[in-house]
Amino acid sequence: MKTLVQLYSARNFTPWDRILDQVKSSAYDGVEGFFANYEDPAAFRRLLDERGLIMPQGHFGLDLLESNFEKAISIARTLGIDTVIAPWLAPEDRPADLAGWKILAARLDLLDHKLRGEGFDFAWHNHDFEFVAVENGLIPMDILLDAAPEMNWEADLGWILRAGGAPLDWLRARAERVIAVHLKDVQPNHATALEDGWADLGHGVSDWRPIFEEFEKLPYLKAHVAEHDNPVDLDRFLRRWSQSFKTLASQK
Repeated sequence: MKTLVQLYSARNFTPWDRILDQVKSSAYDGVEGFFANYEDPAAFRRLLDERGLIMPQGHFGLDLLESNFEKAISIARTLGIDTVIAPWLAPEDRPADLAGWKILAARLDLLDHKLRGEGFDFAWHNHDFEFVAVENGLIPMDILLDAAPEMNWEADLGWILRAGGAPLDWLRARAERVIAVHLKDVQPNHATALEDGWADLGHGVSDWRPIFEEFEKLPYLKAHVAEHDNPVDLDRFLRRWSQSFKTLASQK
């Protein structure tokens, strides 16, 4: 099972060559890309190859995927990405009702079929807004997964926590859709705390042991992804996440 670092976590600590050195020295298998890594895909691929790191998956905005599909898959192929992940919607683009979420799901379903036709897996990555109920108490995350039935899910467990949800319940309910997990925790009083209320894996409020046990039951899980949306110390985050992951994985 791969351990990857979502490079969004490191955006404030460039240059990228130094960041990749830190990722390598912290014993991760590779990274998960985002838009800042795609400006010169061939050059970034060389940085990865020089360090023996992989980028098997990456976040791609819906605007790029829908407006310039060929460019998106060219970037992915150059970097060695096999799983394309749509990561987010700006607040002004988020559906406000059931009909809107079904329209979004139809767009994602179309992208899923196009990407599969090119040999890629496709997944949605959640934040917290997908867990705010719409009409009849329906949860948008359920709407997306039900209306785009072949699309995979990269479950960001930290954002589920932030939304007041239970990651364990979601992993159990959608076990066959989860292909990757983002692992980060929240601090007490997360709305006002340092580092935007996020915490390194194993250093927040959550009990991760039952969640790690559940990972063993996810048939298509390919990657555990280290992420922290706003760390003040990148080396600390990389080191503590790796240590906590190894401890939790050994206690299953």
